[in-house]
Amino acid sequence: MNLRQVFVSVLMFGVAGLLLFMCLQAWMEEKHTESGEKLQQQIINQFALIANCLDEFTPIHCKTTTKCNWDFTLPPPGMPRRAAWSRSSLPGLSKDEMVVSGSRHQQGKIDPFGVVAASLASQLSDQQMSESPLSPFRGEDLFPALHPLNKTLVNGGKWKDVDSTQEKRRSFLHDFCKRYNGRKKLQTHLVHLVSRIYVEDRHKVLYCEVPKAGCSNWKRVLMVLNGLAASAHNISHDDVHYGKHLRKLDSYDLKGIYTRLNTYTKTIFVRDPVERLVSAFRDKFEHPNSYYHPVFGKAIIKKYRHNASEEALNTGSGVKFKEFIQYLLDSHRPVGMDIHWEQVSKLCYPCLINYDFIGKFETLEEDANYFLHLVGAPAELKFPKFKDRHSSDERTSAEVVRQYLEELSKEERQMTFSFYYLDYLMFNYTSPIV
Repeated sequence: MNLRQVFVSVLMFGVAGLLLFMCLQAWMEEKHTESGEKLQQQIINQFALIANCLDEFTPIHCKTTTKCNWDFTLPPPGMPRRAAWSRSSLPGLSKDEMVVSGSRHQQGKIDPFGVVAASLASQLSDQQMSESPLSPFRGEDLFPALHPLNKTLVNGGKWKDVDSTQEKRRSFLHDFCKRYNGRKKLQTHLVHLVSRIYVEDRHKVLYCEVPKAGCSNWKRVLMVLNGLAASAHNISHDDVHYGKHLRKLDSYDLKGIYTRLNTYTKTIFVRDPVERLVSAFRDKFEHPNSYYHPVFGKAIIKKYRHNASEEALNTGSGVKFKEFIQYLLDSHRPVGMDIHWEQVSKLCYPCLINYDFIGKFETLEEDANYFLHLVGAPAELKFPKFKDRHSSDERTSAEVVRQYLEELSKEERQMTFSFYYLDYLMFNYTSPIV
């Protein structure tokens, strides 16, 4: 082969390589565009789902549509301007509770959500029982029913009002889930579904942990119920959160999980979503913390603070609430989510696990003591009133939350409420018009 042929061969090889590179680049750009379009469509579909849910809820919670407060502040991209999900309390009802007028719930009626029917465990074959809890778990695989609370231990009329409120909460969540999950089939692993649920076998209690909603004192109570301590007041913070005294439901085999879901009293305690968020921020970022500052603080400051000092970048201390919200709303967060500000809908799956008792932080002491009465706890055991940490700090109240929200723009406030839209809807909290 002479020099001319060598030159031509090298030239042709180079041209072929260039063409191949250009084709690959065009293909990658096309895929990237498709992914972006799919993501945008998913967001649009999610907002459409919320709007459809509210369309169905209007006749139940509003005597007329004029008595609901609708917010049109931020319609999602590409969608028509229509009612968003936030609403206000109805006239004549308290802020914390809204009566579900004309509830369609009927005892014994089969619905698509909640806990598996008691017969499921006995019907499962030995082979099914031995399969891994990591196997896919679908919402449509359940045969749930909203079981009435066992009130055989309730005496007199002392708990009449609390019980009435409890039934309204249960019916409200049940009605919501019936509509919401009818459109969305959740598929997840059973081990993840029950990973936040603590087990107390003596009194047959399952408690799903929601951080910043009284969970520390609830774990203390569970330890007392289980005979691990004589008093909730003598249990330290470290024993509650770092001791391995309490067992979680995901540590049992499949049969053990199903049996307890079907026979134990399941409870969840929730809190106004943004109030819970502010409480978590104050606890983790406004006080020295050897985990949240170096892990979350450094990443947040590095990405969201312009001209950050070397000290702030090295320690992660001094995160501002606005920076924290930027992290929360970022689809490309520099560090992942944390249970202290994760949505309750993703912690406890209230539309798949049919909780028997729904407590609220706003009525924590009353709800908790009624629940203890229901499960036959010792008469002397009362839910602790003390603040677990930073006892000298002012409690996170609606007024405190308002002060923190003033640091955000109107768009950031709306997006923050939208981030927790499902928690607001599920537990009938009123989201403010921002």
